[in-house]
Amino acid sequence: MNRRPAIAISLLLLASFACIPKDDMVIPVTAPPDTLDELAASYVKLVLALGLHDADTVDAYHGPASWRDKVEREGLTPAGIERRGNELLFRLAQIRPPDDPMLRLRHQYLEGQTRAVVTRARIVAGERLSFDEESRLLYQATARHHDEKDYASVLERLESKIPGSGPLAERYEAYRARFAIPEEKLDTVFRAAIDGCRERTLRHIALPREESFTVEYVQGKSWSAYNWYQGDYRSVIQVNTDLPVFIDRAIDLACHEGYPGHHVYNALLEKNLLVDRGWVEFSIYALFSPQSLIAEGTANYGIEVAFPGDERLEYERRVLFPMAGLDPAGTELYYEIHTLIEQLKHSRNDAARRYLSGEMDAESTVAWLQRYALMTRGLAERRVRFMDQYRSYIINYTVGKDLVEHSIESKGGTDERPDIRWREFEKLISSPVLPAGL
Repeated sequence: MNRRPAIAISLLLLASFACIPKDDMVIPVTAPPDTLDELAASYVKLVLALGLHDADTVDAYHGPASWRDKVEREGLTPAGIERRGNELLFRLAQIRPPDDPMLRLRHQYLEGQTRAVVTRARIVAGERLSFDEESRLLYQATARHHDEKDYASVLERLESKIPGSGPLAERYEAYRARFAIPEEKLDTVFRAAIDGCRERTLRHIALPREESFTVEYVQGKSWSAYNWYQGDYRSVIQVNTDLPVFIDRAIDLACHEGYPGHHVYNALLEKNLLVDRGWVEFSIYALFSPQSLIAEGTANYGIEVAFPGDERLEYERRVLFPMAGLDPAGTELYYEIHTLIEQLKHSRNDAARRYLSGEMDAESTVAWLQRYALMTRGLAERRVRFMDQYRSYIINYTVGKDLVEHSIESKGGTDERPDIRWREFEKLISSPVLPAGL
């Protein structure tokens, strides 16, 4: 058990009792209590400090440049960041939880995010936690454990759906190749998908008038797409073209990275919490934190919110297939298979847990993903690179979506009640709620 947080707090308690006056000096025994605004500023600087040691930590920052300069001059080590993070947790614990619900959520947000920064500082310093312990401390969630037999029934059903002979993964790869978007048409199709997602989102959510995005196509990344939020309601959406982009991914990526996913989430947090309320903690996005489970969960669930039921298939067949020059015949079977493949999504968490714990090496993990997630070899290799870079972050896509879906649908937000679903979705992406708050 790691006892450094307890030691740090004990030292802080001893220091608080050490204010003994010398000669005629008057030194207060207790300092005035911190405000949430003061502690929020300390949190932002703590994340910036960790970002100097870990390039992936600061996903976005649009706060004062002087804070970044000050942090660079101070040059805290990971151990110093951990110590200061524990001090910040102690100071947060001295504040009585506010009565106002939004302020109470803010208080909980700062606690949860700071605890994640402390954990990430320990990891950057070289400590290794188990997969489940790491995800619990960083994202306030763990992924269920499965084994091969949990996926057997899905794979059996796919055996009868996917045409051809030979190994299932190879048959699936050959079948799916018919639905790859030609490279020269990718930008046209992707922008049309974004337009469809945006139009549907704007029917239900009012966005800042200035919001905008740009699209870039990149290679050599461990991810398939990324939203780099720039502040001032602007995003850069990057799409990785190392591997073929299939027609079903156009809507997936457009919703997830754009509308009503990451772009909308970040824009609403900036507008409602940073600009309107002056909460400076929302000028920064710490990637390895519980906020990411909400961000990835809402981005994935947002696909179903924007395109409920058969509406997605109808839009793709009517708009995207012709635009990509693909034959829409057989789309029903394609999406039956797609739905079954989605039921294998938790296999990625199981693979990551085994790989990062040392139970499987990289090559074994690639083979496992090919067999149980039906990934191509190229995609499986890219997924292993993602695990190397982001570790337990992978749970946020699946566990996050499941948690968000359960929370919204438990409040009545179903396919049959899209008005409630959009309302609850907007409330969630406009607030400082973390997974523990759901």
